[in-house]
This record gives sequence, C-alpha cells and structure tokens, in this order.
Amino acid sequence: MVTSPELDRSAILREAGAAAGHIARICFKTGPPLLTGVELEWTVHDAADPARPVDRDRLRAALGRHSPTTLDSESPAERLHHGGTVTVEPGGQVELSTAPRPSLAALLTDTDADVGELARLLAAAGLTLGRSGIDPHRPPRPVVDTPRYHAMRRAFDRRGPAGRTMMFSTAGVQVCLDAGERTDLAARWTAAHAVGPPLLAAFATADRHAGRLTGWASARMAAWLTIDPTRTRPVWQPGEGHRDPVTAWTGYALAAPLLCVRADGPDWSVPPGITFADWIDGALPRPPTTDDLDYHLSTLFPPVRPRGYLEIRYLDAQPGREWTAPVAVLAALFGDPATTAAAAACGAPVADRWYQAARYGLADPPVARAARELLDLALAALPRFDLPGGTYEEIVRGVRRRRAVAERNAR
Repeated sequence: MVTSPELDRSAILREAGAAAGHIARICFKTGPPLLTGVELEWTVHDAADPARPVDRDRLRAALGRHSPTTLDSESPAERLHHGGTVTVEPGGQVELSTAPRPSLAALLTDTDADVGELARLLAAAGLTLGRSGIDPHRPPRPVVDTPRYHAMRRAFDRRGPAGRTMMFSTAGVQVCLDAGERTDLAARWTAAHAVGPPLLAAFATADRHAGRLTGWASARMAAWLTIDPTRTRPVWQPGEGHRDPVTAWTGYALAAPLLCVRADGPDWSVPPGITFADWIDGALPRPPTTDDLDYHLSTLFPPVRPRGYLEIRYLDAQPGREWTAPVAVLAALFGDPATTAAAAACGAPVADRWYQAARYGLADPPVARAARELLDLALAALPRFDLPGGTYEEIVRGVRRRRAVAERNAR
C-alpha cells in the first residue's frame, strides 16, 4: 500500500485537533490504487478428531521458526517462502498476512504457495486448517493469552458471551485495497461499505458452531455485531452519501471507549466508558501519545477499517482454495472507477441489511438480488486481470455457483 514519511510516534496529544490530524495522515494514504493484499484466518483442528482442543505448545511445535512471538518469545518469526507472515489469534486461529501485490495474479499465486507451506507445517503435526468462518466443532476456549487479549476479554464480557465467541472461535478473509486517489476516496469508501451485506451473504460459511446449527448464515458476523457497537458498527451509514471518510473515521475513533491501555505489568484494563477523547481531556493519569492513538485504532473492528488502505473485514473464512473467489470479486469490483460506482449502486438498496445478511444469507431476497448483480459485475470485470487459466476458471466456477443461489432466492 502507499507509504508515508516516518511520523513521530511519541508526540503527546493534548487536544482533539492534533489527534484528528494524525488520523488523517496515517489512515487514508491516497494515490493511484495499485496494490491488493489479503489476510487469511483459519481455525486449526486435530486432523483425526476436529473436536479435540489444540493447545499452544502443539501449535508452537508445528509452526517452528514461523511461530509468532505471542507463542514463543524467542522465535525468529520467519516469514514463509513467499513473504507471508504467520500470527496466532487468541483462540488458536492461525492468520496468514501477505505483502500486497500490484497484480491480482501474483497475489493469488504467492498467497496460495504460502497457504500450501502453512498447511504442510500443520499436517506434519497432525493438524489441519478449518473450512468455515466459525469453529463448527468446539466451544470458545482461550489458547493464547496476552495483556491485550485479557483486557479485551474483560471488556467484552461486560456485554455477554459474544466477545469470547469472536475472540476464540471465528476466522475470516480480509481483503486490503488501496484507498485510491483523493478525488475517488469517498466513492471507494462508500462502495466498500455498500457491497458489504450482499458479499457477506454470498460468501457466508459460518452456520454451525460448537456442534450445532446456529440459525445464522454467518454466526461469525453475528458475534461481531453483538460484542460492542461503538467499535464494530459500520463507520459509513446509508443516507450519508459520499461523506468525508476522514471526518467520519475520526469521530468514530475518538468516541470509541478504550479497550486497553498498555502498561508495564500484565493488567492493561481500563475503567469502562472512557473514550479516547476523554483520555485527551485528562481522564487518565498520563496524557496519550500518537503511539497510544495508533494502538487504540487497532482495537476498533468495523466491517471496513482504514489503515492507510481499506481493510475489508466482513467475509467469512472459506473452505480450501475458495478464498480466492471473494478476493478476486472485490479486486474486480474496485478495479476501475466505473465498476466501483456500479457496485455501489447495486449495494445501495441493501447497504443497511447487515443483520439480515448475517442471519439469512442469500435467503434474504433483497440481499440476494444485490449479490446477483454484484457477482455479474465481477464476472464481467475479471477477464481484465489476466489470471492464469486454471485459476480464472476455478474462481469463475465458484462465483457462478454462488450467483445461482442468489438467482434462485432473488425472485
């Protein structure tokens, strides 16, 4: 993604305007939309008994020199051969983060190679990657505990069990798209949100959790919608039009309660209800710095999160190689301004139907109609990306299969 000069991370923030300026500099780096990245998460299971718990020692042994330091403080945390970085989420979910690529074909090829390497490491230890957006076999159970995760758990527990479900049982596909030229930023931001409910529904895989059907097409998204709306609701809302995303995100971030504040000891928790704006105004013993603001931003989890680029967070993990389909669909929809504008128009009638998309998936007729139109747009745009023949055909088959379901339910 677009880079910027090094910023002073230790500057003290004494007024909201300084915080707003920092957010604008780091969260929306504009320029030609050249790069696409992806972050893939999976639950991890015993290959012979997927309901058997997998502990941190077994994960650490399987990942070896690729283990993150949250598993092994002495690990070199080496990248995989094609540049992917491995991290482990609090429930033992494994995440693979790629370096962004200027070519969709290169991104898919390199990521697929790293996925294969990761799968082989796990297989050698009798482990396998999950195939859905929520653990279908096991109830939520902590595997990795850090001061951050401990504080998160305490904060989310105040609202019920959904936080633990999200932390310990869910897995997603996150697609990273350049924010684009300054003149196109608001349109790309709006479109990224508007297409969310129909694409969530089209690629929902999380209907079974802990051995039972949940009644949700995406129980993963159900957990996200429940835990804390001040940090998980969409930043853009229907009816706002092309509202300035920098202003919207700044207001959202400063109004969100602190999830934790880093400290020397193991307890990073904070009293409930203190927002970052309150911290600037003196609610805590020391004033915040720009580094504290950066960390606070990492504890906000809306469906679309600006991180210098647009991080699309609303897709469930997919079985096997099917992760390539939603990545390609989003790349196609944001490949040129005309297609992006058409995608936003398709999604606009259902842009507020996050609940219905998560609950009913493509069984919701309005969402199904929008999904059908979006998948048609993507299929029309995909030939421009010069994908290898086998990859292109595999993606098209997956998209057409989902489009057929949308077509049946759109009537």
